Amino acid sequence: MNMQQMMAQAQKMQRELRKAQAELAKKEFVVSKGGAVTVKVLGSKEIVEVNIDKDAFDPDNKEMIEELIPLALNEALAQIDKENEEINERITGQAGGFGF
Repeated sequence: MNMQQMMAQAQKMQRELRKAQAELAKKEFVVSKGGAVTVKVLGSKEIVEVNIDKDAFDPDNKEMIEELIPLALNEALAQIDKENEEINERITGQAGGFGF
């Protein structure tokens, strides 16, 4: 493979990676914890919604809800990171991608 072919292949992978990451940024990740808390986070890591079940609105549940919210958010963020890693591996053949 000559240098021109290598550059063309790298540019193609870069375009594919950007397209896949743009699609990931729009994808919604929804995680529920304990039936009391549900969070929705976009692949861009923008928090779209935090929903607390009306039955959980009891002063006795305050600590539990405060623990469930970050658990749900962290799980959603981990799912996004995992999917991003899978995109990088699929397109570049490397876990870290090219860093584009």
